[in-house]
Amino acid sequence: MNWNDKKAVGKVTGIAIVSLAIAALIIAGLQVDKHPRTDDATVRANSIAFAPEVEGRLVQLLVKDNQVVHKGDLLFVIDPRPYEYALQQAKADQSMLEGQIHDEERRIATEKSAVGTARAAVLGSQSGISAAQANYQAAQAAVQRAAAAQTAADAQLKFAQNDYNRIAPLLEKHYVTTQQVDQTQTALRVAEEASRQAASQLLQAQAQQSMAMASRQASEAGLQASVSKLGEAQHTVDTLETLIAQRPNRAAKVQQAELNLEWCRVRAPFDGYVTNMNISEGAYAHPGTPMFTLIDTGTWWVLANYRESKLKHIQPGMHVEVYLMEHSNKRFDGVVDSVGRGIFPEDGGVTNGFPAVDRTLNWVHLSARFPVRIRVTNPDPSMFRIGATAITVVR
Repeated sequence: MNWNDKKAVGKVTGIAIVSLAIAALIIAGLQVDKHPRTDDATVRANSIAFAPEVEGRLVQLLVKDNQVVHKGDLLFVIDPRPYEYALQQAKADQSMLEGQIHDEERRIATEKSAVGTARAAVLGSQSGISAAQANYQAAQAAVQRAAAAQTAADAQLKFAQNDYNRIAPLLEKHYVTTQQVDQTQTALRVAEEASRQAASQLLQAQAQQSMAMASRQASEAGLQASVSKLGEAQHTVDTLETLIAQRPNRAAKVQQAELNLEWCRVRAPFDGYVTNMNISEGAYAHPGTPMFTLIDTGTWWVLANYRESKLKHIQPGMHVEVYLMEHSNKRFDGVVDSVGRGIFPEDGGVTNGFPAVDRTLNWVHLSARFPVRIRVTNPDPSMFRIGATAITVVR
């Protein structure tokens, strides 16, 4: 092969190599577009800042920093004695209330008949007042009749006395006969007896009137006493209703005391890792003040930031390959949960109520990155750490 042939072969070979390189570059570019990849990703997991629900001295701390715990494991114990005493007091108050209700119910059994008796007594007293009033009015009328009868008898007596006084002196002069004098004397005696009887009947009628007045006053007093007894019986029933209305409050206090006592022993709600512990046994725990963080190892995901130009190739439900920088040779499977819908714009400032927009543009404009949430389907809790760097490839 001469020099010219070698030169031609070399030229063809060079063109082929360049062509293959360009083709490989194009294929690689297409693959990258079709299967977006990024190393701007971090591992995430659910976690809770563990804070007690009740306050008290920490008498037991059964975990340490970075320890593995399982669901149901006892984490720490707060001194339960104050809450035991509070529960006993709440139950005692509840029992006392039930005793009072029981006593009142027994009283009610008696007072119910007392209410009926008192109502009957009220009605009887009202009837007695009506009868006494009628008797008083009748006695008053009898007094008036007796007074009228006495007035008439007194008038008849005066007439008989005058007649006798006029006729008796005439007997000596023989102007009248002895029989006439006897007749006037007899009429006088009859009139005197009638006057005495009328006076006696008047006194008797007045006495009956006084008795009727006293009977009416007694009936009125009896009515007041019956009304008072009826009010007392009804008040007992009202007292029972007031006590029964306190039952929900006492029951709620017992339930709250039981819950506070239960909160003294805190258990792990899920499998996880203890981290960021900043308390020791013997410290005083306060409600809402975190003592440590508990990482939930049941669910892990990766938050990957992809350029906006790649988002059109990423949809929820797509398969993702996940690699951890610490364990780069281990592949984990993932699924796209969601794609971020917004980030904080760098030029999104506001001045005097209007958007502040720069008048100039850079010659090179960097594409924004949006977070893509990827759920890891086969995580190994011993390899995953919150905040670890990851590499993701969407397939």
